[in-house]
Amino acid sequence: MATVLPAIHQNTFCKLWSEIMLKQTKFEKLFSTPIMRFQLEDHVVLNAELLFEGEQMRSADAGVSKSNRGGWHSKGNLFENEYPCFQKVQTAAKEAVYQVTRKVSSKVDPEALRLKMFAWMNANPTSGYNAPHTHPGAHWSGVYYVSQPNVENGSSGMIEFLDPRSDLPHWRILEASAFRAKRTIRPMAGELIIFPSYLVHWVHPNENSDDRVTIAFNATFRRPKA
Repeated sequence: MATVLPAIHQNTFCKLWSEIMLKQTKFEKLFSTPIMRFQLEDHVVLNAELLFEGEQMRSADAGVSKSNRGGWHSKGNLFENEYPCFQKVQTAAKEAVYQVTRKVSSKVDPEALRLKMFAWMNANPTSGYNAPHTHPGAHWSGVYYVSQPNVENGSSGMIEFLDPRSDLPHWRILEASAFRAKRTIRPMAGELIIFPSYLVHWVHPNENSDDRVTIAFNATFRRPKA
């Protein structure tokens, strides 16, 4: 038989519940995907040098076929090229990798690890794009923007990242950025972005008559030699 509280006790009980306050003890973003963006100061001269050297490379070599569709992808490791302009990008890329690594972990000094970097140049002419792909085996991937043609409308030359998680469509009703299906951005010339290499990404077709030129790279950590 259920116990019935007297009316005065019921009122007191309800009042106590209405006055209960929650105290937050912790908030975590589990399984988040970090993306970090940088801007290189005084990049105009650097980018002009990169465009010139890139043209020389393209005239001498047809490149290779990777994720590029209708575009050019350089051969070999661009960071092994001794030209100062490529070495400047490598220096910036390495510092960006160290910074984003420190952002996600305070337990490891990235400079105490061995870092391998591999880079290449992409040039997407009109209608050129990069198909969806990842970079298996690396920790971080990045893109430095040498030339990004301006457009008034549309998605020309934008890079798009796809949510690596599944079974999330029902979360879209909350319109929360943490649960969006994709993230599309159009970085400007002189900008550098870093993201985890497992993240699926692709580049929208270039709708401009000018080439979209970037230097992409992978960064892989290894333990120090004993």
